[in-house]
Amino acid sequence: MIGYVTLGTTDLQRAATFYDGVLESLGASRIMENERMVMYGNGPGNPMLAICTPWDKNDPSAGNGTMIALAAGTKENVEGMHAKALELGGSDEGAPGARTGTFYGGYFRDLDGNKLVAFVM
Repeated sequence: MIGYVTLGTTDLQRAATFYDGVLESLGASRIMENERMVMYGNGPGNPMLAICTPWDKNDPSAGNGTMIALAAGTKENVEGMHAKALELGGSDEGAPGARTGTFYGGYFRDLDGNKLVAFVM
């Protein structure tokens, strides 16, 4: 159902370097980019993630209660993505671990304050 999600940034190159590293373990890479956006994907027909400077030129903001969930495939990928996010300057929002039922996730914020979770079920 979801085609792509867009996250705002104040510094496109800094954000792209962050997401290059964080999304690498998912096999995602840059599939489209221009002067205000970089889009990541890992195959035709799969959901994509884009980072961009806001069209209205106002400051981007991270929504309260908004979170992007990245299907990591394995616990090792969850742990690796979380660690890579912190290594690249992101902040910890919850260390990788079991939550409820079969959900295993690691929560982090990117350099612009957007909240993400790498997870596997």
